Amino acid sequence: MRPLSAVLQTVALIVALLAAPLDTPLAHAQQVVTDQTRMIGRAEATVERLRRDPNMEPHIARLLPGARAVLIVPDLVKGGFFLGAEYGTGILLTRDRDGQWSGPAFYSVASGSVGLQIGVQDAETMFVIMTDGGLRAIMDNRFKAGADAGVALAHLGAGAEAATTLNVGADIYAFSKAVGAYGGATLEGSGILPRHSWNAAYYGGNPSPEDILIARRLDAPQSNRLRDLLAR
Repeated sequence: MRPLSAVLQTVALIVALLAAPLDTPLAHAQQVVTDQTRMIGRAEATVERLRRDPNMEPHIARLLPGARAVLIVPDLVKGGFFLGAEYGTGILLTRDRDGQWSGPAFYSVASGSVGLQIGVQDAETMFVIMTDGGLRAIMDNRFKAGADAGVALAHLGAGAEAATTLNVGADIYAFSKAVGAYGGATLEGSGILPRHSWNAAYYGGNPSPEDILIARRLDAPQSNRLRDLLAR
């Protein structure tokens, strides 16, 4: 008869082997898909909250029917103590000439800033992109908040640090509701990059942003409600 300690070691080994598949790439992909579906739901909630704001809804309702695209960032977190950082995950959708919205492409938004600043701010933000130039600036990672990206940005926000009036003829309009305070003079540059791993796990294969947003070769029925909210 084997000693009890040896039996316990064998049982522990079997349990470990049975648990091992839970940490496989497939399990990780399933978790990413769950995160992506949750992100779509949060984007829906962001659009609904922004459209319920009486100060924003008239502008959103006027702009969306002629928009080229939208970038929705449910949580754009910004904070720092003299040196700052900003980060969020967003969903980009394009609108064709028939008014139909594409499936979602997942993007990350990140920036660093230098200057006198202190505080933390969490904002849900929707960028309404009106021109091809504004869309290309985002897809080509040329969108630089506070820098010269060749596009004009107007911002309307509740609790946001940017101006609260909209400039007519801007390439991109940003609507946001923020919680917290973040003050100071900063020099910022925001990088907007596709999250290729999320897009690949969500759609399968290795789709490019152009496949999703321009060629529209992929379907995403889970985003139907989000697209309906934008089409209203």
